[in-house]
Amino acid sequence: MAGKLRNLVRLFEWRVDERRRKLGELLRLVANLEDQARQLETELAGEQAIAGASPAEAGFLYGNYAEAVILRRDRIAESITKTEEEIVGAREELNDAYRELKKYQVTEESRRQRKLRETSRKEQAVADELSTQGFLRRLNTGR
Repeated sequence: MAGKLRNLVRLFEWRVDERRRKLGELLRLVANLEDQARQLETELAGEQAIAGASPAEAGFLYGNYAEAVILRRDRIAESITKTEEEIVGAREELNDAYRELKKYQVTEESRRQRKLRETSRKEQAVADELSTQGFLRRLNTGR
């Protein structure tokens, strides 16, 4: 029975680790998307400065570029929102898996403590019996 419980603990430890990895990947994805958004804004500022320096030449080209940047910015924002929703779900899954793991760990520790108490009780009973027998022998040989 203890082996089965140990296997369950290992299984749920693995599940918790998997949920942590998934959450970590989602958090990294959001960080990458936010980096892309910052880079896009930096690039846009640079292009605006170039277009402002020569408006006659850049007027037509900048308009198309600006539309593409707006679309890309919207896609990045959508991806961030979607990923943040997934993060909320991943955190819930991680919390659930951790609670399940904790249940089995507490049960395993309780069984281990109970087994230690039982072993200690048996050892004490043997020691008491040996002490009683020794006392009785000394009592009988002293007569």
